[in-house]
Amino acid sequence: MDFTKLTNILFLDIETVSQHPDFSDLDERYQRLWTKKAAMLKAEAGPDKVYKEKAAIYAEFGRILVIGIGQFVVSKGELGFNTRVFASPKESTVLEDFSQFLKKGTKKEITRLCAHNGKEFDYPYLCRRFLVHDKPLPELLQIMGKKPWETNHLLDTMEMWKFGDLKAYTSLEVMAATLGVPTSKDDIDGSEVGRVFYETGDVKRIATYCQKDVAVMGQVFLRLHGFGHLKPEKIKVQG
Repeated sequence: MDFTKLTNILFLDIETVSQHPDFSDLDERYQRLWTKKAAMLKAEAGPDKVYKEKAAIYAEFGRILVIGIGQFVVSKGELGFNTRVFASPKESTVLEDFSQFLKKGTKKEITRLCAHNGKEFDYPYLCRRFLVHDKPLPELLQIMGKKPWETNHLLDTMEMWKFGDLKAYTSLEVMAATLGVPTSKDDIDGSEVGRVFYETGDVKRIATYCQKDVAVMGQVFLRLHGFGHLKPEKIKVQG
């Protein structure tokens, strides 16, 4: 089986948290802006509660804590999948490390990116946070103003699963279960990332969760394209 078309894809997943632990920690300007945002979301709760629940998913009010990546590799004719993470309480460090990796990776023919719901979340979020820190966008993320057919290198497993359906959101967990992809049970899920970080500061725990999600995404991608499953021993975790 020809695996060469898989090895140029970099799979990625980001974990985000709110800029501050609580709404009350925002300055007056941002409190006013978030109050307007919360009203637009038509949330029944007050802006303080909505901030804890929703701020992390908006690049203007959140920040990136972890970027998990994965790549298919071929050794002796067999397919494997390697994962690693860039993680730090300091967002600029995470972005710089990821950017440097991409610069090296593109020389080794990383020509495509893949994320679950990436076109709606991961890709634009990354671009916005790079600009917030006044950092140049990596070549693969220089997509501002481009037409859809000019960004074919940005893949999205959720979009693949939609088959043209415009109204459905399907989580990676649901897709994995539907396609028979095994997942490692973890002690947290995406909705708990902010709580874990601000209560314990345990970035490593969040990074481990993110890394496992990347591995699941790789497996889902294989199933979507008729390559079957990888054996657990073929998935390697790099520090």
